[in-house]
Amino acid sequence: MNEKIFKTIRGTGAASLAVGIVVLVTGISAGVMMIVNGARLLKCKSQVLI
Repeated sequence: MNEKIFKTIRGTGAASLAVGIVVLVTGISAGVMMIVNGARLLKCKSQVLI
């Protein structure tokens, strides 16, 4: 009985860790893309504004 509970808890912990890593990587990549796009907009600011 205790081994079954331990395996369930271990599986849940591993899944939570995997989801956390995916969320972290997605957040970092989205932030980098926003910074790059913002820099690109600032570079072309004179062309955008009339």
